[in-house]
Amino acid sequence: MGLTSAARTVFARAADAVPPLTPDADEARRWAEDELSDPAYDIAEPTPFDRIARAVGDFIASLFNPDLSGGWGSAFALVAAIVVAVVIVAAFLVWGVPRVTRRAAARTPLLFGEAEGRSAAELRAAAEERAGAADWDAAVVLRFRALARGCLERGVVDPPPGATVHAFARAAARAFPSLAARLEDAATAFDDVRYLRRPGTGELYRLIVSVDDAVAAARPAVREEVPA
Repeated sequence: MGLTSAARTVFARAADAVPPLTPDADEARRWAEDELSDPAYDIAEPTPFDRIARAVGDFIASLFNPDLSGGWGSAFALVAAIVVAVVIVAAFLVWGVPRVTRRAAARTPLLFGEAEGRSAAELRAAAEERAGAADWDAAVVLRFRALARGCLERGVVDPPPGATVHAFARAAARAFPSLAARLEDAATAFDDVRYLRRPGTGELYRLIVSVDDAVAAARPAVREEVPA
């Protein structure tokens, strides 16, 4: 059964109201821009870090490519790995685990709980100067500190900032067993003058000088860490 003219008119108007399913060029570009502006596309986009990681991975993979340089890819990768290993080992040897003298130079220059940045030679010279002025208290203290600093500079005994003089003497005695008793006597002299406020004497000073000279001339048996 055919449609009446009125029905045909209604369907024609409805069809006109529906937008065309095939857009023109401008309409298609606008639709594409609207679609790509969706945040979901930003999430899916690779980040700069992703791109760098992918580039590094591609480079490493290319080293093992047998097609590289006419089948020398694996050999080239092996040589590159060896070169990197050699560089790492060389860096470790040059800047690796520091010796005790390097640690001592880097940390705060404390000796038996007090700031003291002078070398053993400087402390010995200062002690001699005070002894020349008969200032035995200062001379005794300075010469014992020179003894401890000398052991530290040689990498024989490493007294931490909180170590006592007797802890140092015991550690030094393990490094110089033949001087154990004399090291303890020197530590006692320092303790008496510095902390017990007993007067220093030329005899005590000469005792510490003789121990310092003997330690400087002796060959250590072991290297000792002094407990804090």
